[in-house]
Amino acid sequence: MNRLGHIALAAIATAAAAITAPAAGAEARRVQIKGELVDTWCSVTGIMFAQGTAHHQCAVWCAVGGIPVSVRTKDGAYYMVLRIAGDDSNSANPRWVKIQSHEVNVDGELIERDGVKYLFVSQVLDDQGVVNLTHDENGIQPFGN
Repeated sequence: MNRLGHIALAAIATAAAAITAPAAGAEARRVQIKGELVDTWCSVTGIMFAQGTAHHQCAVWCAVGGIPVSVRTKDGAYYMVLRIAGDDSNSANPRWVKIQSHEVNVDGELIERDGVKYLFVSQVLDDQGVVNLTHDENGIQPFGN
C-alpha cells in the first residue's frame, strides 16, 4: 500500500473512533429519554407526514439508507442517536431498523452542541412497539393521501 493509502486508512480509523464515544472534553450527562423513534429527514423537514404507523415503512427505508435516527419526545424535542451500545455502526443500524416508529425509553449519554442534542444510547429500557396509530387518518406514506 502506498503512502496515500495509509493516510486514507488513518483518516477513516480516526473518524470511526470519533463516532463510537462522546468526544473528549464534551460535557456528557446521563439521561433517560422516552419518545418515538423517527428518521430525522422526513420528521424535521416535514417533507411528508412523518409519525407513527403512517410513516413506518418510509422510516425503515430512511434508516436503512443511512438517514440518522432520532428519538422525538412528546414535547417535540429531537435527540439524534449517534450510537447504541454494542454496535459499531452509526448508520443503517439493524437494531434501530427493527424498532423504527416504536415508542421507546432509552438510557444513555447526552451531549448538546450548537442546539443539537446527540445521544449515545447505552440501553433500550422499554420498547412499547408502535403505539402512534396514524395510518387510518393519513394513509401510508409515501404512497398515501
